[in-house]
Amino acid sequence: MSTKKQLSERETTELLDVLQQRFEKNKTRHNDLNWTKIEEKLKANPSKLWSLNEMEISGGEPDVVDYDQKSDEYVFFDCSAESPKDRRSFCYDREALDSRKDNKPQNDVLTVAAKMGVEILDETQYRFLQTLGKFDLKTSSWIKTPKEIRVLGGALFCDRRYDTVFLYHNGANSYYAARAFRGVLKV
Repeated sequence: MSTKKQLSERETTELLDVLQQRFEKNKTRHNDLNWTKIEEKLKANPSKLWSLNEMEISGGEPDVVDYDQKSDEYVFFDCSAESPKDRRSFCYDREALDSRKDNKPQNDVLTVAAKMGVEILDETQYRFLQTLGKFDLKTSSWIKTPKEIRVLGGALFCDRRYDTVFLYHNGANSYYAARAFRGVLKV
């Protein structure tokens, strides 16, 4: 992941092209939205473009999934078919990572998400994503975990099996090669 928080002009153009192509290819995710308005909003928010690029380069395939009229923000989710490849094998948070004595994973989900400038999906957002297509058929994704569960050492994740979205739990310090996280970004 890049340490600078702004893309070059070339990187911006390339990312906008990728996002526009994905937007046009997946109209069912955003029937009533206009790309020109989204692009204007993105160009006016370089740090958000940087975050979208972080989502893209780590395998998330971000796409617009909603528009929040109240806040006048477009909502982007990672829409890759499976959990983003370059964000797998992380435990849930820094506390969980620090608690592991042996076989520590490379990083933790909440730290990576914060560095990217995104949040991880919560259960409601994850279930909404699943109304837009079939995601995580072979992988799973950590989701935002309520404090009551986290304080007891647990964390939540979801996937889709048997045409059903499942919510599960694990120890927050666990990590798996087929589990990552999906980001959400509002612009």
